[in-house]
Amino acid sequence: MKIRHIDLGEHPVLLAPMEDVTDPAFRLMCKKFGADMVYTEFVSADALIRSVGKTMQKLNINDEERPVAIQIYGKDTATMVEAAKIVEETRPDILDINFGCPVKRVAGKGAGAGMLQNIPLMLEITRAVVDAVKIPVTVKTRLGWDNDHKIIVSLAEQLQDCGIEALTIHGRTRAQMYTGEADWTLIGEVKKNPRIHIPVIGNGDVTTPQRAKECFDLYGVDAIMIGRASFGRPWIFKEVKHYIETGEELPPLSFDWKMDVLRREVLDSVNLLDERRGILHVRRHLAASPIFKGIPNFKETRIAMLRAETVKELFSILDYIKGNYTL
Repeated sequence: MKIRHIDLGEHPVLLAPMEDVTDPAFRLMCKKFGADMVYTEFVSADALIRSVGKTMQKLNINDEERPVAIQIYGKDTATMVEAAKIVEETRPDILDINFGCPVKRVAGKGAGAGMLQNIPLMLEITRAVVDAVKIPVTVKTRLGWDNDHKIIVSLAEQLQDCGIEALTIHGRTRAQMYTGEADWTLIGEVKKNPRIHIPVIGNGDVTTPQRAKECFDLYGVDAIMIGRASFGRPWIFKEVKHYIETGEELPPLSFDWKMDVLRREVLDSVNLLDERRGILHVRRHLAASPIFKGIPNFKETRIAMLRAETVKELFSILDYIKGNYTL
């Protein structure tokens, strides 16, 4: 699959943009485990043009994680154009427009998935951003606003006509948020549409290597994107890539090996930020890790992880788990 000159190979697997998750340290870790392209946390266009410090930090990328996309969101054409130009100066490989975030503080203000209620403005913004920058522009969106307005098949054509060079579709409506099952049938319909010639990337509920391969085989997508399934499990890219390439499951990764990866994730987060902010950022990823699923009476330990404030405290909890449970 190619996005302009960027060759992502066959059956690429991408790391989805996620707020408070896809910081540089986590992106690089996923990249090392096989992610073919990574995305930054989504960046507010309004905050960007006001040079808000925390927002500006989200533009920090390094060559080791390339190809990397920076994703922006907003509800005003002029602001989005200005933000796009700022982003282009930081030299990402791709600029992605977020028309898919369903959370109230974004969609409720008309940005993100909220734009699904104002298609003319969505298209106006897309055209303007494409015209404003020289790097490839892509879009991420959803099936539609709600079950009665699943408009993605016609919307995909309209977005393509605006000049975007790839489209990512999350298989839910905004009304669904992250509940229920992702519906890939409409993603498949977009891909099969003879008018669509840009790459179509599918997103939603890709949680196993088998499901990843199934999405390629059944729906014909050019790439898949993994989001929440990477929480506390960055090695999912290693598992998925191996299965897609060989048709066989990767030999089981040991519990100790996975624990070492989580420790590394803690240290990477702390080194990127500082101890206090790094722990605040990473502790919920660890608590959500599927490697702890099935451990009896784990609730109190999980709560302790979520309350840890230092590396020493968090590592002592991991040592306790390692010493008292064999998985």
